[in-house]
Amino acid sequence: MQAYQITAGQGIGSLQRVERAAREPGPFEVRVRIKAVSLNFRDLMVARGDYLKVAGSPVVPASDAAGEVLAVGAGVTRFKAGDRVMGAFLPDWIDGEPTPANTARAPGAASDGVLASEVVFSEHSLVAIPDSLSDEQAATLPCAAVTAWNALFVAGRARAGQTALLLGTGGVSIWGLQLAKAAGLRAIITSSSAAKLARARELGADELINYRETPEWQDEVLRATGGEGAHVVLEVGGEGTLQRSIAAVRHGGAVGIIGGVSGFASVPVSPLALIAGNKRLEGIFVGSRKMLEDVTRLVDRARIAPVIDRVYGFDEAPAAFEHLASGRHFGKIVIRVGG
Repeated sequence: MQAYQITAGQGIGSLQRVERAAREPGPFEVRVRIKAVSLNFRDLMVARGDYLKVAGSPVVPASDAAGEVLAVGAGVTRFKAGDRVMGAFLPDWIDGEPTPANTARAPGAASDGVLASEVVFSEHSLVAIPDSLSDEQAATLPCAAVTAWNALFVAGRARAGQTALLLGTGGVSIWGLQLAKAAGLRAIITSSSAAKLARARELGADELINYRETPEWQDEVLRATGGEGAHVVLEVGGEGTLQRSIAAVRHGGAVGIIGGVSGFASVPVSPLALIAGNKRLEGIFVGSRKMLEDVTRLVDRARIAPVIDRVYGFDEAPAAFEHLASGRHFGKIVIRVGG
């Protein structure tokens, strides 16, 4: 089978297309022909070598894929050949609370991922794709949509009529915008690009903040919410934005710590600001298979069309990584693997 592999710490330039031996599924395993793969900021971190845990040898990158079942191993009951499926980001976290054991394994970092023509999955890690989603659209859900769902509705406990603050227009933030609006929330979104803010308005954003023109954007969030702040913030910036996110969240609200585009080297946090405001910082490490099932149901019911910035061919995978690294995208970047 055809696959790409990358070496952590050696950058995007180490991405190479290789031939690997395919294998048949064992007991309770499912062999899937990969149709589409979506990229996440995490994939750049793996390339740089600064992700949570990486392998010392080349691995197949990427965690999010959609495809078609080719064959099933002994004992498999949830899927059959021909079914359309996507793999959960954390294959061992099925439901309930996260634990060190069920969050220890995520493909594409310390172990092989999904940027390949075929992948063998554990039966319990797969979720069915509804007919309303194409393969390219479905591939955007396992990490970004689940992360946004968790931050908004599980850890964030947001409800209809409340306010969500989304930082930037990357994959998680745009998914956060779409899910928030589908669930009846008010959405505030930030960007340094007027063109991207205009596109966010088309997706239903209620308030737009250009953080280049308004560096103290937390004050604008407070103004837009009558001085109260947002109920939940999807924090993706890290040291460049965390303090402002804490200032922008309301009394009793939650800041979902999702990523650190600007790094985590120096992130000053005032415990008194959290204590006095009963504010919560919630670490968001994607979510469970149950969360993927839940968000998929909402996407299907609300007929949400995932925002895809660009679809690349399998031969163009290095260009897809470069485009992700440029930060010019709006929504998700997808690689079409097979027809």
